[in-house]
Amino acid sequence: MRAGPRTIPPKISTISSLKFFAGVVLGFVILCALAVLFFFNPATHGFYPVCLFHALTGLYCPGCGGTRAVYQLLHGHVLLALHDNALFGLALVALAVWGARFAVRKLRNQQTIFQLHPKTLWMFLVVTLVFTVLRNLPAFSWLSP
Repeated sequence: MRAGPRTIPPKISTISSLKFFAGVVLGFVILCALAVLFFFNPATHGFYPVCLFHALTGLYCPGCGGTRAVYQLLHGHVLLALHDNALFGLALVALAVWGARFAVRKLRNQQTIFQLHPKTLWMFLVVTLVFTVLRNLPAFSWLSP
C-alpha cells in the first residue's frame, strides 16, 4: 500500500506586533529590576538571592558578586564593579560591543542574525572556568568579591 503525496505544512510566522509587545514587556521588567537594584544595595539588604554554590562549598562561582557589580555600575563605580566580579564587567563590555555591531547592521539594513561561532562559546567556557579556579586561589584573592 502506498501513501499519497506528502504536503509540507505552512510555516508559522510570528506577528511583528507580538514581538514588539514582548520586547516592551521584557524592557519594562529589566528596567524595574534595575530600579530595585539601584535603590537597594545588595550588600546591606537581605532580600536578594544567595549563591547556593558558595553557601554549600564556601567557594566562589563565576557569578558571585555579579549583583553587587551591577549595583556599583549603576552608581558609576566601575573599579568597584570590576572588583566584585571582573568577568561580569568584561562580559558586559563584550555584550555592548556586540550590541553596537548589531545596531549598526540593523541601521544599514543588513542581515542581522544572532549567531555565535562554537569556538567563541568554547573560549568563553574556558575563560569562565579559569576565572572560577583563579578567584578561589589565595594568590588571586583580588579576584574574589
